[in-house]
Amino acid sequence: MLLSRDVIFRESVFPYTIELTTQSSPSPSSSNNSDHTLSPANDDLDIDQFDPPAPAISPHSPADQSHTSHHHDSVLPTPPAAVSDSPAAATDTSPAAAVPDSPAAVPDSRPAAAVPDLNHDRESVSNAENSVSEPEKLGFGYRKKQPPVKLADYVTSLVYTPSPSATPYPIDNYISSSQFSDKYQAFVLAITSGHEPVTYQEAITDENWRYAVKDEIEALEENGTWTVETLPEGKKPIGCKWVFRLKFNADGTLERHKARLVVLGNNQKEGIDYAETFAPVAKMITVRAFLQQVASLDWEVHQMDVHNAFLHGDLDEEVYMKFPPGFRTDDDTKVCRLRKSLYGLKQAPRCWFAKLGSAMKTYGFDQNYSDYSLFTLEKGDTRLHVLVYVDDLIITGSSIHVVNEFKHYLSTCFHMKDLGPLRYFLGIEVARSPEGIYLCQRKYTLDIIAETGLMGVKPITFPLEQNHKLSLAKDDPFSDPTRYRRLVGRLIYLGNTRPELSYAIHILSQFMNNPQQAHWNAALRVVRYLKNSPGQGILLRANTTLTLSAWCDSDHGACPITSRSLTGWFIQLGDSPLSWKTKKHDVVSRSSAEAEYRAMADTVSELMWLCELLPTLGIKVTAPVTLHSDSLSAIMLAANPVFHARTKHVARDVHFVRDEIIRGTIATKHVSTTSQLADIMTKALGRQQFEDFLVKLGVCNLHTPP
Repeated sequence: MLLSRDVIFRESVFPYTIELTTQSSPSPSSSNNSDHTLSPANDDLDIDQFDPPAPAISPHSPADQSHTSHHHDSVLPTPPAAVSDSPAAATDTSPAAAVPDSPAAVPDSRPAAAVPDLNHDRESVSNAENSVSEPEKLGFGYRKKQPPVKLADYVTSLVYTPSPSATPYPIDNYISSSQFSDKYQAFVLAITSGHEPVTYQEAITDENWRYAVKDEIEALEENGTWTVETLPEGKKPIGCKWVFRLKFNADGTLERHKARLVVLGNNQKEGIDYAETFAPVAKMITVRAFLQQVASLDWEVHQMDVHNAFLHGDLDEEVYMKFPPGFRTDDDTKVCRLRKSLYGLKQAPRCWFAKLGSAMKTYGFDQNYSDYSLFTLEKGDTRLHVLVYVDDLIITGSSIHVVNEFKHYLSTCFHMKDLGPLRYFLGIEVARSPEGIYLCQRKYTLDIIAETGLMGVKPITFPLEQNHKLSLAKDDPFSDPTRYRRLVGRLIYLGNTRPELSYAIHILSQFMNNPQQAHWNAALRVVRYLKNSPGQGILLRANTTLTLSAWCDSDHGACPITSRSLTGWFIQLGDSPLSWKTKKHDVVSRSSAEAEYRAMADTVSELMWLCELLPTLGIKVTAPVTLHSDSLSAIMLAANPVFHARTKHVARDVHFVRDEIIRGTIATKHVSTTSQLADIMTKALGRQQFEDFLVKLGVCNLHTPP
């Protein structure tokens, strides 16, 4: 190594200074606390450094015999050991200890070497005070870590989650609840801040969840859900798991901790463990139409939850289940034979819906044939509507007295939970004012952003780039296809209140089987768009004429691989969005007129269904329904029975559009491409066009910060 004679070594400045100490004192480099920061001996326990106490689940544990001697084959809880300050503390196995104490006093399990010698530290500090003051420490191990500035506007693959103070784009800049009432803000805060454990081991560290588990087991046994029997030869029991949820009241207060035992129905075999499984659930279009009628008539809408709904259904098949996690008997050959349906069983929804439907018809309800989950009751001036989604019911009627009477009837049939006015339904937040009903998935969106680690990135104003070539991308395969599928699946559900995402979701859904890195980057771009407006949703306006109108568009040959076209439709009820969809054609269209004609056929099919559904909700559909299209060729083809070389091959089922026009139920109307609302459903638009269409679609953001 060559050194210049002009180099000056400043030996009294870091890093050349060496503090001389006696041999009995360890050097700073070998000390447990190199920066001489004093740490109290009784510092807080780091949760990440120990595992929570797990319950004793072994069927051979001798402590279990004291329980099973009193109950022959009943399933008894095995509480986790209460942790004491003494390592030799024994587990309380008495029946009174069915719910274990909270492990509040957990000894610090870290080694003694982790606690610094306070006397030595005082000497070191004293020596440091007498020495020359040193500048800020630099070098390896002292430099503050932060992402490169040049990557501030890009999505990178760095494993880095900035704190709110470390990013110029904190999430608080893009979401606020200040426009809502104090009561609704309290509700939003409650559902956002609550933590729900994922595993049983995590849950039992909290006393509230332990009581919830105990209550669930007691309810199952009181209901006669199972009998404990010896497993017959040739039979295989299926497993089960715990699912934990927080239940809130309408005012945002915590209603209860809910522990639900769920059977692993994915292990059931068709023909052996189950036969018929179909059970209807409410369509999201029906939910929006239901709430639109509520907003227009200014009716009260309430929500009820059936406690352990699936336990009311009778089970005909012979199904055996393993004991729930945390519970056991003294005989490991014993299993639970299910006598009632249980959550997770493939046939459980069907059993429960049959039970509920019977009770509804007994009260006088008629089941809607357009959506079997919708029940209506009309007696003179009295009207009552109930929409069912498994065990969640939303109820509205012409008077609050009628609603309360029906709620009382349900409480006599099942164990019901009255949740009051509708606030939160299937992950959708419901806010109401004289202007109408606002639907959004704010919490769900924030969960997506947090899960992808993009809380600190710079947001963007439109989801997909124009003229993208994602279908032709030739990139490296994405390393975790399951993660891609999970993200796209969550975006699909988010589309229930975000119609502007329809096209982007359709494009991303095409690559579920074999996603590439380019596809993952495109999905992250959509998440960056979500960060720009996490609380965005749709407003079902109260002061609007309930007139049905539709818009349809097509992108001819949109798929560069199959040359198939895209259909996009958008249907409004008054000024409120009701139904939207982006769909690829099943066949190749030979012309843009044919592609537009097929788009009209798909839209008319949706309109025919809505014309049957809406009258059952009391919404009168005035014929003809206006169908807007920007293709004069398709409009002429629909109005006139013209058969020539370019149209004679079109399938007959598409020509039913012409029949509906002749019948007078549909009337076509031409609009320019710039006024075609369905245009956003068939192609990626630029920022200005995209933002203009949001206003026309009825999409708004009431969570915009002031």
